[in-house]
Amino acid sequence: METVSGMLAGGRSARGREVSLVSSPSAPARRADAERNRAKILAAARKAFAEPGDLPSMAEISRRAGVGMATLYRNFPNRQDLIAELYHAVVDDICHAAAAAEGDTPGEAFFGWLRRFHAAGARKGPLAALLSAEADGDSPVLNESRSRVIAAGEPLLAAAQRSGEVRADVSLGAVLDTVVAVAHMRHDLAVTDTMVQVLFDGLRRTPA
Repeated sequence: METVSGMLAGGRSARGREVSLVSSPSAPARRADAERNRAKILAAARKAFAEPGDLPSMAEISRRAGVGMATLYRNFPNRQDLIAELYHAVVDDICHAAAAAEGDTPGEAFFGWLRRFHAAGARKGPLAALLSAEADGDSPVLNESRSRVIAAGEPLLAAAQRSGEVRADVSLGAVLDTVVAVAHMRHDLAVTDTMVQVLFDGLRRTPA
């Protein structure tokens, strides 16, 4: 006859086997799930912040992403962190575009990248305004991002200047600031694009 101690031991063993069958997901599975949730949050936030009207609340972003508030705050403790992450993603795209810029001439590669920078302004501008407002006009994120973009684009400008296609008396920082200023003018998109092209034409070096 089985003893009480044997029955208890068997029960513990059975329970142990049961626990092993319903053990928690592996670390790689948890990481993959966390990455999917983060991607969903960023996609929902990117779309929400691009829409006109009032700024979306964290609760609204959570709802759109289909994740709980705890998951949202675990990834982004506050809205400022979320906006900064969105802004960093746009800046990453601009810097990667500079590294991959191509053209028949150095000048065309430079102007092709400038067009990408201008096009990114539609996504970057509103986020930059929010970051600047939250930081009372002096945002470390904006300052660091500006330095990154200039460092990425300067080799393109230098090559275009050496080839004689772009005038030598301009700096990339001044050029980018002017592109941003033109984009902020209160005109429709067609007029803004025309004025940006006028700026680009002015940067081209003309024969003496």
